[in-house]
Amino acid sequence: MPAGAGFATAVSALARTIQSRKANPIEGSYTAKLFAGGVDRIGKKIGEEATEVVIAAKNADRGELVWETADLLYHALVLLAERGVSLDDVGAELSRRAKPTD
Repeated sequence: MPAGAGFATAVSALARTIQSRKANPIEGSYTAKLFAGGVDRIGKKIGEEATEVVIAAKNADRGELVWETADLLYHALVLLAERGVSLDDVGAELSRRAKPTD
């Protein structure tokens, strides 16, 4: 991925890679191990990463916060793929929430 790639582009590319790894597991791949462990293993990692994001924020360490947030997003994408939820599904929900209420 080129330097400076936008967030949406990077997340979409990562989601495609994760889907590919799910369909065609690579022996020894961390992503394959997560899928093999199912929702329990993936969920545990999301909990760990969420805690690390909070710690990084409290430490006011920008680099650590970026790193840990990327880890959290990666694991969330793996969970979405495990359950067959697309980024478009999530995007539609975000759009629905952003609509002004009357």
